[in-house]
Amino acid sequence: MTTVANGNEDRGRLKEWLLTDAPHSAAQARLGRFYVGWLGFVRNRLALLGLGIILFLIVVAALAPLLAPYSPYAQDLTQRLMPPGPDHWLGTDEFGRDILSRIIHGSRITLYVIVLVTVTAAPIGLIMGTVSGYLGGWVDAVLMRITDIFLAFPKLILALAFVAALGPGIENAILAIAITSWPPYARIARAETITIRGSDFIAAVRLQGASRTRVILRHVMPLCMSSLIVRVTLDMAGVILIAAGLGFLGLGAQPPMPEWGAMISSGRKYILDHWWVATMPGIAIFVVSLGFNLLGDGLRDVLDPKHRS
Repeated sequence: MTTVANGNEDRGRLKEWLLTDAPHSAAQARLGRFYVGWLGFVRNRLALLGLGIILFLIVVAALAPLLAPYSPYAQDLTQRLMPPGPDHWLGTDEFGRDILSRIIHGSRITLYVIVLVTVTAAPIGLIMGTVSGYLGGWVDAVLMRITDIFLAFPKLILALAFVAALGPGIENAILAIAITSWPPYARIARAETITIRGSDFIAAVRLQGASRTRVILRHVMPLCMSSLIVRVTLDMAGVILIAAGLGFLGLGAQPPMPEWGAMISSGRKYILDHWWVATMPGIAIFVVSLGFNLLGDGLRDVLDPKHRS
């Protein structure tokens, strides 16, 4: 009992130290903000549900060869269009392939698309937005007009145009999605930069002789990251839907790859009599998209100071 009491007392002292109104150092202030944000995140059950879904997706994608009961490419025409049962939990498709195994392996493709789009589109938008907002003038006008041109077209239509020009394939689909995804990030980064560039600490950094490049890279970009992370997380659901849409139209991953959108496309011919062929990958898309939306809402609560206060 004494040990438990001492542990509770130590945690209470740590909480008091982190949440003190007058932090003694910048590190203490950052730890205090992180502690408050983490408390808000763990109390948000929907955000934890979203995080659990995303972690489950990562685990399934990493262990796909071990978790899948069958090969995603193995065909058995004697087992074609079998309903869900003990041998095939989610049924089989028109070629007798196990749908559960294909969905499990398809999670790798989904995660592959998400990661590549994120590491491509987010840095482009961040650079464009911060440079435009900090420099202003003709640089801002030129970069924002380019951004407006991309924003004038619906994402899916613009992605279809790029894929039609580049040719079908998962790599070209990822490139097309990344090209159409960066403009909103540039807008957010520009708005944050315009707010930041007139602050006192930026003026102090300039008086110390820091170059524009150093100010943008070391001081402006890190302050734009929180808003950008929230927007990227929320946009991942849209990225999944666009990738599935391209696969549904035959412009994304090509057969026999187990891409969820392509699986829905092949199963639409049997939707009335054999509903599971198209429904099961559709449920997978819905659950993963919901997970990213819930996680994005939770991160917004943590990273947005106005909302947190």
